[in-house]
Amino acid sequence: MSKDGQPSKCEILRQFGVLHAAAETVRDELFLGNEFFDPQDLVQVKYEMLRRVRVDGRSVVQAACDYGFSRTAYYQALSSFEQQGLPGLIPKRPGPRHAHKLSDAVLEFVEEQLSSDELLRSVALAEMVRRKFGFTVHPRSIERALARHRKKGL
Repeated sequence: MSKDGQPSKCEILRQFGVLHAAAETVRDELFLGNEFFDPQDLVQVKYEMLRRVRVDGRSVVQAACDYGFSRTAYYQALSSFEQQGLPGLIPKRPGPRHAHKLSDAVLEFVEEQLSSDELLRSVALAEMVRRKFGFTVHPRSIERALARHRKKGL
């Protein structure tokens, strides 16, 4: 927190997932001696890296190196920027967005098994799901999905 009780810029960047974890790797002179350019602001760093290549004619290898990225990361940022503009430079959360394996049909099956034997453990349920549906599910995922399913009143 800053002196006035407001979150610091670093805290805000972290909250929005755009804090550059490797800010110390940024070696471009713009970021070394100018308050406006903040090496902790990942979106600004990526944008300036792209701009250095496109506008200033810097090589991709040099720009990626100066901004602490690989050539692959440069091209990924370029592709995202060309497709989405500045929002494309904001990192996306990795991983699945929801319990994609535990569909309604799978949860119905699990609930049926539990209704016939309330003492079944999630490990046994995971094995039953594997045999019936042909994929593995972690027992804890089953527990969480059941809790959500029951909370919704389904």
